[in-house]
Amino acid sequence: MLTFGIGDRPMQRRAFLRIGGALLGGAAFGQLGALGQPALAAVDTRRLLSGKSVILLFLHGGPSQFETFDPKMDAPVGIRSQTGEIATSLPGVTFGTSFPRLAKLAHRLTIVRSYRPGNANHDIKPVVARETSGANVGTLFARVAGSSHPATGMPNNALLVPQAVDPQAKPAQTQFGRFDATGGLGASLAPFVPGAGGELQQDLQLALPLERVEHRRAMLALLDQARFKLAARAERDPVDALRAQAYSTLLGGAVSRAFDLSQEDAQTLARYDTAPLVHPEQIDARWANRPFYIDNSQTLGRLLLLARRLCEAGCGFITVTTNFVWDMHADVNNAPMTVGMGYTAPPLDWALSALLEDLEARGLSDRVLVVCCGEIGRTPQVNAGGGRDHWGNLGPLLLAGGGYSMGQVIGRSTRDGAEPATEPIGVSHLVATMLQTLVNPAELRLVPGVPDDVLRAVTAETIPGLSTS
Repeated sequence: MLTFGIGDRPMQRRAFLRIGGALLGGAAFGQLGALGQPALAAVDTRRLLSGKSVILLFLHGGPSQFETFDPKMDAPVGIRSQTGEIATSLPGVTFGTSFPRLAKLAHRLTIVRSYRPGNANHDIKPVVARETSGANVGTLFARVAGSSHPATGMPNNALLVPQAVDPQAKPAQTQFGRFDATGGLGASLAPFVPGAGGELQQDLQLALPLERVEHRRAMLALLDQARFKLAARAERDPVDALRAQAYSTLLGGAVSRAFDLSQEDAQTLARYDTAPLVHPEQIDARWANRPFYIDNSQTLGRLLLLARRLCEAGCGFITVTTNFVWDMHADVNNAPMTVGMGYTAPPLDWALSALLEDLEARGLSDRVLVVCCGEIGRTPQVNAGGGRDHWGNLGPLLLAGGGYSMGQVIGRSTRDGAEPATEPIGVSHLVATMLQTLVNPAELRLVPGVPDDVLRAVTAETIPGLSTS
């Protein structure tokens, strides 16, 4: 554990260096992701990096396009949305009835109705996909921007799962892929995962809040002395310069505060809180072995609030997922559409609308791109039990903010909601859009040493029809 000395008890220096190195990604400041790579100091980072953030909300299990944002109420009974439709703030555009709050915000959204996930497999695309060379999308960004911000130490790539806000939640689902995969880019670029356990997480929680330590004034005096000595050494030794910056980052508490939801006022916490929306006793006994329904409702709001806090603190890419809740086959393990949407949709409608309204109120809408999708869509035909099965030819996709023009629907689907009726938009378009929100592709081409896989993903064609405002 990382401790700080008081009186005659010295700080455990090795522990501090271990934690500092872990927090700062194990790479020198200003480098392109890993040791031995070209330094960003040789590049005009103001032109290369936008300073924006991306929140990718991944709806694991595969949400239905019909019951979310493309109801198809003019289709036959066995195809149309099982939950009906609701008018939105965009004339002539309807959503499934489960999303009244998002419907009122449709003028701030872009709905893509021609998004083709590409296959019907349960995996974790687009978070980790062939188009990302087997790495988390945020890892591609970290390969360009570095694993952490050189001034603040804030991770550039974070992964938020239910355990980040609730230690009692189930572990992240890894059966269908690892959200923290780095492909061939190196472990130092893996997403930072709060709540994943380990010494770093414990130390961030227990050692950094100085107000909880006895003899606070004595400690602060000792820390001031230590900072002065480190600063003097840093002028003579580049290694000590790195150590001093790590020390300042940790003791300054900026990173720790960003991860601390107790810093928020009660009204904001209540607006994001999805826990009251679904209770354990409401889960039908037939699907009581699906605890992820509860994890989803208990944690989704707080996860998105935490994501907003990380954006404010300078984190570039944040993946948010509440595990495997959107699979609705109507079988022994999965509820039918109408029942399953009752467990999954209210928390999503509540939390995502809270995030969008909060970003707008804080003047962050143009700085943060919010993306919401799953790995697959759902079959046009409802099955005998009232569920929908896997479908890779069409799936729902929602975007908001990021400095793009909103209040539109991009693309159309066929009358039965089975295929794009216009030019398909695929995973590569979505990945490129997210990365080009963060990175200038023209400038990236000029940077030496960028892996071909990263350059290919960043410079691919973005979503047609999505333009900057």
